[in-house]
Amino acid sequence: MLSATVRGEVEKENNVLVIRRIHVTYHLKADADKREVVERVHDMHADYCPAYRSICSSIDITTELELEES
Repeated sequence: MLSATVRGEVEKENNVLVIRRIHVTYHLKADADKREVVERVHDMHADYCPAYRSICSSIDITTELELEES
């Protein structure tokens, strides 16, 4: 099972709210023997994500992985 918690930080710029930072925490339940693969995919997934690639130059995006062994 995969779910995510997302937190955004908004600042006011010229009286307009602007998203400055986004932090995503992925929560994944997987078999212990898959840990290495899961961590490798997490390390490289942003490079292949269209949404990340579209906004990363204007919004600071960070991620973390919380892996629960099943």
